[in-house]
Amino acid sequence: LLTADGIPTLVAPVLASSSLGGQKTTSTFVLDQPRCVFTNVSKDTVIWLVVADPSAVPDFNNSLEPGGPGREFQQFLNSTFAYMTLNTTVLNYPCPKNPGDITVLRVGSETHCAKDKKRPTCNGPLPGPGPYQVKFLALNGSKPVAQTAWSEPITLRTAQPSGNIPVPGSGHSAGMIALTSILSILFAILLAGLVAMLLWGSDASSGSSTFSKPEAVTVRRYNTHHVYDQPAARL
Repeated sequence: LLTADGIPTLVAPVLASSSLGGQKTTSTFVLDQPRCVFTNVSKDTVIWLVVADPSAVPDFNNSLEPGGPGREFQQFLNSTFAYMTLNTTVLNYPCPKNPGDITVLRVGSETHCAKDKKRPTCNGPLPGPGPYQVKFLALNGSKPVAQTAWSEPITLRTAQPSGNIPVPGSGHSAGMIALTSILSILFAILLAGLVAMLLWGSDASSGSSTFSKPEAVTVRRYNTHHVYDQPAARL
């Protein structure tokens, strides 16, 4: 299929398999790489990803310079409604791919250049849930030589309001709450009984160990000295 200006239009981009995880987040989405798509272009052809608001799709101009006026990521959804990013040569999309290779592109993954006006082709986080439409555009120098069709609209996930996030324990049934209360009461009774037993055992032990110190007995030794004062009687 050729466009009015003679540019071949190839198969549209698609989202990567959901089995990989993280297919769509609140600011990113994952596409399959365009492997075996641009097979009839020269090796030095640069492949760009175009991200657009659906309103910009019908009148999108392939000839506008990537990153130039009307194509800056930093102005997306303000003064511009389409930008170009993730440029690479067709050599990086070899065909066929090696078995087991994960050949995907994450759109919106670069946070460090999101506000850097010197990087108008930044692959920055998307500014809202969308929807968005994307296509790949092949440029030989500044000349468009091939493109894919536009994807189906892609809508991102939306953040859940904090008030809707369930608080742990808030979903417990009345039966569970009653059981928890009963167990708490029983534990308190058991603890009180244990403390009482310890106190009673302490008192009993103290009474049984009391004893009286025996009085010391002093024995005096008397010498009957009057016996020795008189000379012994002689018979």
